[in-house]
Amino acid sequence: MLRKSTFPLLLFSLTLLVACSSENQSSSDFENIQFADDNGGITLPAGFQAVVVTEGVGSARHITVDDDGDIYVALSSDHDGNGIAALRDTNGDGVADSTAYFGEYTGTGIALYNGYLYFAPDTAVVRYSMEGVDLVPTAEPEMVVTGFPDQGSHAAKPITFDGNGNMYVNIGAPSNACQEEGRTPGSPGMDPCPFLELQGSAWRFDANATGQTLQEDGYKYATGYRNAVALEWNSAADNLYIVQHGRDQLNTLWPDYFDAEDNAVLPAEEFFKVDDGDNFGWPYTYYDQSRGEKMMNPEYGGDGETPYTGDEYENPIMAFPGHWAPNDLIFYTGDQYPSRFSGGALIAFHGSWNRAPLPQEGYRVSFVPMDGANPATDSYETFADGFSGTDSLSSPGNAEYRPMGLSQGTDGSVYIVDSKQGKIWRVFYTGE
Repeated sequence: MLRKSTFPLLLFSLTLLVACSSENQSSSDFENIQFADDNGGITLPAGFQAVVVTEGVGSARHITVDDDGDIYVALSSDHDGNGIAALRDTNGDGVADSTAYFGEYTGTGIALYNGYLYFAPDTAVVRYSMEGVDLVPTAEPEMVVTGFPDQGSHAAKPITFDGNGNMYVNIGAPSNACQEEGRTPGSPGMDPCPFLELQGSAWRFDANATGQTLQEDGYKYATGYRNAVALEWNSAADNLYIVQHGRDQLNTLWPDYFDAEDNAVLPAEEFFKVDDGDNFGWPYTYYDQSRGEKMMNPEYGGDGETPYTGDEYENPIMAFPGHWAPNDLIFYTGDQYPSRFSGGALIAFHGSWNRAPLPQEGYRVSFVPMDGANPATDSYETFADGFSGTDSLSSPGNAEYRPMGLSQGTDGSVYIVDSKQGKIWRVFYTGE
């Protein structure tokens, strides 16, 4: 695969030789790369260009890339009975010219760790040995963790690994706001919410052990969020982070307090720094980004004006508009992009379904500059856009693409995968 080269720069004041930054990248570094004329239908900031790796591998979820540039994509629906797609670029032009499918499971979480490809169906985590593998593993998968609840909603199991031999798994809450009668106008919330015993929580496991179960081997690391498909360990900060999906239907369930315009923007999608033992307040509270504070959910006595006044629940480090659906998160560790991207967070927003009668929103990849463990500013920016294919979208079914998964290659390029067709873009900084 293409490797980023560096160029010596003479610093006259110090007479030192250092590697040139990516802002001065030579166009000759990309002479073999087959960039798409229109970036494959998406828009990128000035100086960035995209290759279309493939037009589609199927119903893609998360994505991971190995040191040689081979790509592995989790699928939510099987392809001829297989749940993982493997892609390879054999001539270095950035476009995959070999695609294979394998694996008996479908799911969301996928990651390479310590010589194995880890994959998470909705009720387990398995791993495939990659020792001696060309592209597709041939050994049967090993069961890493079983015993996850079998649930109809928020069942996805994203996974991530820290630097200390631990694996973290999301267990979403199969509920909107833990009502006694789910999604029923005026129904009060259950207190305490029984789902939080196992669900609405991030769990920690031994990354190197097999045969584990949730009940016997899992450690509940943090709790009190609705669902977090975007879950990532930030090695620079040595910390876990999530971006949660906020609740729905404030106006239809509580019309005395909220109207359609309120529901279109509330509650925020919250970006959390996750420490051991944290509780983020779902289902009792939600976050109002316009007020900058946690509010009591109407199922628990709130009326849209009543803030949460306790200190048990953690606030987000950043808040995004409601219903954007954050579905993946990575922290940029390469040097192929300009230096301001170093350590920053890229978040794939799958896009909303429930802002009607207002247009649907999200459908983009956003960038948050980071200063160590926290955002460097109080704002975020759009990194990749245009996935919906229209300026005004009434339904997610009409979107051309929906950004779902992110991964960084060893050369510092970033991969984006769409869930509708499984289209994959690979984004470089070229300075042009």
